[in-house]
Amino acid sequence: MIETRDGPDRGRAPCDAPRLFSLNYFRLLLVLLVAGFGLSANAETARADLKLCNATSSRIGVAIGYQDPKGWATEGWWNIASQTCETLLKGKLGSRFYYVHAIDYDRGGEWGGTNMMCTADKVFTIRGVDNCLPRGFKRTGFFEVDTQNSTDWTIRLTDPGDSGGKAR
Repeated sequence: MIETRDGPDRGRAPCDAPRLFSLNYFRLLLVLLVAGFGLSANAETARADLKLCNATSSRIGVAIGYQDPKGWATEGWWNIASQTCETLLKGKLGSRFYYVHAIDYDRGGEWGGTNMMCTADKVFTIRGVDNCLPRGFKRTGFFEVDTQNSTDWTIRLTDPGDSGGKAR
C-alpha cells in the first residue's frame, strides 16, 4: 500500500505547491504503473504451473493424472522432500481437474481416492486409464483436484491431523 499526504509544500509558496505536487505525483504514478505492469507480467509467467507442496515431515512420491487433447495420461513419480514444493506441470493448465496419488516413503500410508488410473513402480508416463492390469500396470486410486479453471494451481499435502491441505 502506498500512502500519500496532501498538504502544502513547506519550502515553497502556497501558489506553487499544487503544481509541484501534481508533477511529482504524476511522475511517481508513472513509475509505479510501469513497475506494476512489469511485475504483473512476470507473476503471470512464473505462476502458470501445477505445483505440489509437501507440508509433511516425510519424503513423498507423487503421481498425477490428467486429460489433455490426446486423452487420459498419468505420470510419476516425483520424489518431494519434506517441507518443499515441486512443479509437476509447467505452463498454463489445460484442464480443470487433475488427479493425485501420493505415497509416504518414511512412515508408510498414502493419499489416494476413488478415481482409478494406471501407475508403474518406476518413473512412468502412461496413456489411457483403462485395462491397466492387462497392459502390465497397476490400478491405483487418485483423488480429484478441482483447479476451478485457474491457469495455475498449488496442491498442499499435510500430515494427518493438520489443517489447510489434503490429508491422507
